[in-house]
Amino acid sequence: MKKSLFKKGEIWNLFGFDGLDAEEFKKRTTAVQLAIFTAASGVVYALIYVFLGFPSVAYVIYIYIPICLLNLIYLRISHRYDVFGVVQLALIFLFPLVTQLTIGGFVEASAVVFAVFLAPAGALLYTRRSVARISFYLFVIVIIAAAVWEYQYGRQEPVLPRGVILTFFASNLVTICGIVYFLLESFLQKQEELRAELRQSLDTLRTTQDQLIQAEKMASLGELTAGIAHEIQNPLNFVKNFSEVSIELIQELSDEHAKGDQRDQVLEADLMADLSHNMSKISHHGNRASSIVRGMLEHSRQSSGQTVPTDLNALCNEYIGLAYHGLRAKDKSFNVDLVKDLAPDLGLVNLISQDVGRVLLNLCTNAFYAVHQRQKVMGELYKPRVQISTRRINNKITIQLIDNGTGIPADIRQKIFQPFFTTKPPGQGTGLGLSLAYDIITKGHGGTLTAESVEDKGTTFTITLPA
Repeated sequence: MKKSLFKKGEIWNLFGFDGLDAEEFKKRTTAVQLAIFTAASGVVYALIYVFLGFPSVAYVIYIYIPICLLNLIYLRISHRYDVFGVVQLALIFLFPLVTQLTIGGFVEASAVVFAVFLAPAGALLYTRRSVARISFYLFVIVIIAAAVWEYQYGRQEPVLPRGVILTFFASNLVTICGIVYFLLESFLQKQEELRAELRQSLDTLRTTQDQLIQAEKMASLGELTAGIAHEIQNPLNFVKNFSEVSIELIQELSDEHAKGDQRDQVLEADLMADLSHNMSKISHHGNRASSIVRGMLEHSRQSSGQTVPTDLNALCNEYIGLAYHGLRAKDKSFNVDLVKDLAPDLGLVNLISQDVGRVLLNLCTNAFYAVHQRQKVMGELYKPRVQISTRRINNKITIQLIDNGTGIPADIRQKIFQPFFTTKPPGQGTGLGLSLAYDIITKGHGGTLTAESVEDKGTTFTITLPA
């Protein structure tokens, strides 16, 4: 019964409830069921009064039942729920008062107790919320007025025997408790449905957020590509050159060894020393290339979330170089006065290197973009300059990135850390870089990320981290 109570079926389509959203459908079906329930209850009470020998007491019920049924028929024919609601609300107002006049007294007319509960519930079901509030206040005023009238002019003796009065009073209370239980159960079920929808929405939001973060990672990885290619090319050139020299050394060593007893052992020792030196250089530069590739892979994969002691100066040096060569790959004419003011006494800093590296890459890329754009406008008169500095001050690590680029207009300065906000042309920025950078520093490391800028003068981004 409960499962099918609000089910969208043909019976509700008869009242014109098809096509409604779930919330409005539930509200209207509950209102119709309430009208049917009160009419059916009236029939039961009328039969009981007649059976007990008090048919005159049931006059009000005789009138209420056909009006309620006619109203349901009207709703079935016209599908005018608003008119149906006004009539039902009027019945809820008038029924207890007329019953009070017929029987006498609030306790004797236990329907008044029933109506005190139905009034606010019915007002919420049948009308808009604002009208329901007014209706409830009006009902309270009418009940108080009826109580005053009864005190002055009401019957002194009840019409019904005390046993019948108490029986009906108790039955009405039981009925009210049943309806309250039903409404409460329905409310809790709705709350559970809403919680389930909320959990699903949160899961979807988290998944989307993870996807956006990964998309930003891959977008920044694309910016890295040219810089990585340049960085890898240098150690590969060294490996190639030292390998070629080593091949020649091996050939000379082989020729000298073929001389047998006439070979020059001192020359062999020198050749072996040179060969060993070349091998160490090949190993060193091979490790350098491997480190660059490893850093690229770490940049693209999911962050571990674990802080480790990190050489922050090396991290700054690496990512500002990658960002610079990335822009140089797009425009060979671009040059910048790159100043690295890295504190030698900085030491190791506990941080998530992947995440802070991503922040540095974003800030450096933005700085080079800003000076590049200003250079396009001003030409040779302008000397682009980008400076990165690190300091340890009062148990705080400070990283500053200063550029003399285009600057940030004052009217958008407060928006730069908002997700999806970007000043770059379409297709050149996701609008997530600074937003993610802000979250990484503030939420992931308990630090701060601030920006100071003067339009056409430059911008300074300052990162502070716990030492």
